Amino acid sequence: MSLCKRIQCIKNSVAQSRAMNVTLQQHFKPKIRNFSVSTADQKDPKRRYSAVTDFSPARDLNNRSVVSFYNQSAIDEAAKKPSVRLTPATLLYTGKSPDGNHLLRSAQYLHKELPVRVAHRIAEFRNLPFIIGCNPTILSVHELYIRSFHLLSEFPQIEDFKVEEEYCSLVKGLLDDHKDIVTQLAQGFNECRKHIKDEDMIRQFLDRMLTSRLGIRILAEHHLALHQEKPHFIGMICTKLSLKKIIEKWAEFATELCMHKYGHAPRVKVKGHHAATFPYIPQPLDYILPELIKNAMRATIEHHLDTPHSLPDIDVTITNNDLDFIIRISDKGGGCPHSIVNRVFQYHFTTVGQNTDSRVTGGILGEVMNSDHLGPGAGPMHGFGFGLPTSRAYATYLGGSLTFQTMQGLGTDIYLRLRHIDGKYESFRI
Repeated sequence: MSLCKRIQCIKNSVAQSRAMNVTLQQHFKPKIRNFSVSTADQKDPKRRYSAVTDFSPARDLNNRSVVSFYNQSAIDEAAKKPSVRLTPATLLYTGKSPDGNHLLRSAQYLHKELPVRVAHRIAEFRNLPFIIGCNPTILSVHELYIRSFHLLSEFPQIEDFKVEEEYCSLVKGLLDDHKDIVTQLAQGFNECRKHIKDEDMIRQFLDRMLTSRLGIRILAEHHLALHQEKPHFIGMICTKLSLKKIIEKWAEFATELCMHKYGHAPRVKVKGHHAATFPYIPQPLDYILPELIKNAMRATIEHHLDTPHSLPDIDVTITNNDLDFIIRISDKGGGCPHSIVNRVFQYHFTTVGQNTDSRVTGGILGEVMNSDHLGPGAGPMHGFGFGLPTSRAYATYLGGSLTFQTMQGLGTDIYLRLRHIDGKYESFRI
C-alpha cells in the first residue's frame, strides 16, 4: 500500500472515531426535562412514587447502563469539593420569613450541597475492596447513589417557588428510595463477611456512610418540614423537646414488641429531670432510644426466664445541664460476659441465636416462623447487629458519646450523652 493510501486510511479512521465520539456524547449527554410527577402519579395520588422512575430525567438515566456513570467527570469533580456543614443553631435561628424566601434559600443550599455529599459517598463505594463492592446488595446501593447524584446535579437552578416545589417532589422521592439503605448495607456486608480482611476499614466506611446519610436526611427533611406549620417546631427542630415524653413513647413501642415475642415485658421507670425541655432534633433520638431500650428489655427477659412475672424494672435516668444532656438506661439483664465486652460495638456482632432455650426461640415453630432472619428467634427485637454501632456513630456525629458499664452477673448501664443545640456553647455540624 502506497504512503498516500496509508495516510488516507488513517484520516478516515480518525474521522470515524470522531463521529463515534460525537454520537456517544449526544447519547449520554444529561437531559434536563420537566421534573413534574408522572401522569400515573397524578391519576392515583396514593401510589408510592420513586424519584428514580417518576421523573423524566430519571427515566432517561434508567435507560443507561450504570457502568457508563462510573468514570463521569461530574462525580469526580463534586467529590473533590468540601461539604458545607451547618450548625443546628443556624437552622434553628434562621427561622421563617414572612415572604417565604427562607424556602428558596434553603432549597438553593440543598441544590448545591446534596450532590457534593452524595458524590463523597460514591467515592467511598469506589474505594471498597473489589470483591465486597461487587456484592449485589452493596452494588445496588452504590448504583442508587449514582442515579441520585445525576438527578440532583441535573436539576435546574432554583429561582422561584414553582421550581422549589418541583425540587421538593424530587427530594421526597429520593428520601423514600433511600429509606431502606441501612438494612441493605447490613445485609450486603453480612453476605460477604468471609471476604472482609480489614474490619477497621469497614467500620470506618460504615460510620461515615451512616452518619452522612443521617446528616443528609436531617437537612432534606428539615427543608420539607419548613413548608408545614407545627406547634413548637421549626422545620425538623422541636423547640420544646421533652426527653421524658420521647423515652416513654419508645418504651411503649418496645413493650409491645416484647409482649408480642415473649408474652411479657419489664416496666420502664423514668427518673431524674422529668420537666427538662429544650430545642433538639428528635430524628436521631427516634433511632437510638428504641435500640437501647429493646436491648435492655431483651437482656432482662432472657436473664429471668424462670421468673417471667416478676421481672426487675428498667430504670431510665435523665439529667440536663447547660452543655449537654445524659440518658442512662440501667437493666438487670445479667451484664455482658467478659468474652464479648470488647465486641458489642462491632458491626454485625449479635448475641441472637446464642440462647437456644425454647422459651426464647419459640421452639421448632418459632424457628420456622423466623427462618428468614439471622437465627433462632430473630425478628423486630434484634437483627443484623447494627443497632449499637450505628447508635454510637450517630452519638459521636452529634457531638456526644455512647458508652456502657457492665457488671457480669447483674446488669448493664448504658450512657447516651448529647450536646445541646441552642447555640450557647460550641455544637456539632450537620
